Amino acid sequence: MFIILIRLLVFALIIFLIYSGFKYLFNPKRKLELAKEQKQFYFLDDKEDVRKNFMVTYKGVLFEGEKYLGTTSQSFEVVSIFVWAKSSSALQGLTLKDFYYIEEEIKQRYPYADVDWKSPIKELLDKKRSQGEKWS
Repeated sequence: MFIILIRLLVFALIIFLIYSGFKYLFNPKRKLELAKEQKQFYFLDDKEDVRKNFMVTYKGVLFEGEKYLGTTSQSFEVVSIFVWAKSSSALQGLTLKDFYYIEEEIKQRYPYADVDWKSPIKELLDKKRSQGEKWS
């Protein structure tokens, strides 16, 4: 009787370890960190929860975006997004094309949204726009 109980506990422990391993492997935040380390693009977002910010990693830089719900001509949609870098010092080496690429990826997911950048990216983009330079 005691041996059967121990076997059941060992079996339950093995099932728990396998479940925990799968949960860890398929965790989106782990994928975000992995993409950041490999300097790849990754977009982590819960489209169903407007109040939850999204995270983007691109070329090893982590960006966070805050979504705001508003009205369009036919429905309620995300109409405004503010994006900022989690670490300003990590922005070194990024160009206007990189910010344009990130903005386009956000626009694909939220077509009705106006994307606004926070400092210091906003100053760079405003400076280039006031000089009449294009994104390319």
